[in-house]
Amino acid sequence: MIGQIYSCAAQVLSRAARTFRVRGARREALVPVLVLGVVVTAFAQGPGSPPGYKESDFLSRVRRLTIEGRRAGEGYWSPDGRRLVFQSEREPGNPFYQIYALDLATGDTKRISPGYGKTTCSFFRPGTDEILFASTHQDPKSKQLQQEELDFRASGKERRYSWDYDPEFEIYAYAEKTGKYARLTTARGYDAEASYSPDGQWIAFTSMRDAYNRTLSAAEQKQLEVDPSYFAEIYIMRADGSGQKRLTSVRGYDGGPFFSPDGKRIIWRRFDETGLIANVFTMNADGTDVRQITDFGAMSWAPYIHPSGQYILFASNKLGFENFEVYMVDLDGRKEPVRITSADGFDGLPVPSPDGRQLAWTSTRGGGSNGQIFLAQWNHAKALEALRAAPDRKR
Repeated sequence: MIGQIYSCAAQVLSRAARTFRVRGARREALVPVLVLGVVVTAFAQGPGSPPGYKESDFLSRVRRLTIEGRRAGEGYWSPDGRRLVFQSEREPGNPFYQIYALDLATGDTKRISPGYGKTTCSFFRPGTDEILFASTHQDPKSKQLQQEELDFRASGKERRYSWDYDPEFEIYAYAEKTGKYARLTTARGYDAEASYSPDGQWIAFTSMRDAYNRTLSAAEQKQLEVDPSYFAEIYIMRADGSGQKRLTSVRGYDGGPFFSPDGKRIIWRRFDETGLIANVFTMNADGTDVRQITDFGAMSWAPYIHPSGQYILFASNKLGFENFEVYMVDLDGRKEPVRITSADGFDGLPVPSPDGRQLAWTSTRGGGSNGQIFLAQWNHAKALEALRAAPDRKR
């Protein structure tokens, strides 16, 4: 099932169904030497597509980028476009995600996280050798939990996948030159889904600390037991972990924040209180001027602004609960979203390269229910054309 793909998709599905979960120039010369890539035939555009457009209008030279491990996802570009940092289940003796950095020219991959515990949501810090990620590796029970999960899988039993909003998740920065980890958060509760501002000075992140730093009512305590993500809010802090400040305070899951290319705004997705509908929102980096961008009547999430600053790429299951596709919408949400992908199963977590000419995303189109990262050339001109042709959004 879709929730088995990777952490951030599983966070979304878990929130809705309680059994699943849902976050410098790239040179053309590097593309032909992607020795790990597997060329994939583009899928024809299906029902719900914009008239006259199909997937191959926007995406060309589609190839599978990761092949190792049980699954992989959430690939984010280095500022120079030469590497991706992502999460994958591939570490011997650890059934949970760990963080890896992939050199796109050579195909070399190295582990960034310690190798034990659970990890998620990594990001390169501009202008430095640091990489951000969330991890539970300082939990004394981390290795015990690994073994328990391995034993469960070995038993042959099965269960619905659900993302574990482990309150031991904290945010760390890894310095590649020294190999040292700096812990940036210490609050009780899930701290994850973090990303840097374009200047590398700020971090936007998701935290569920509000469920642990005060006395809950009986109803809230029950809500925490059923669905911790209900308490998730967006926070901001300096790159060294200081100055932590809460930006949102609306009931329901606020998560997956990213900065705009100019660093002035934050984009994220917000679930309603029922957990069935999610939409894309933006706000100033100080939490003011909140704007709802989509009103799609579905789970719309994993938004990322194209480097041009002209439109947003995101994922939605508008066409069916388990059929996530990549869409795009203008920056102000004045137009109806335009569908980009058209494959059965899952396509999501779209992230454009720093020069805006390529797209990395997570997909099951390679077969099976577990996702891997795919890469394609992105047609920016065709995207602008399709957005101009899209009908105005009905309000």
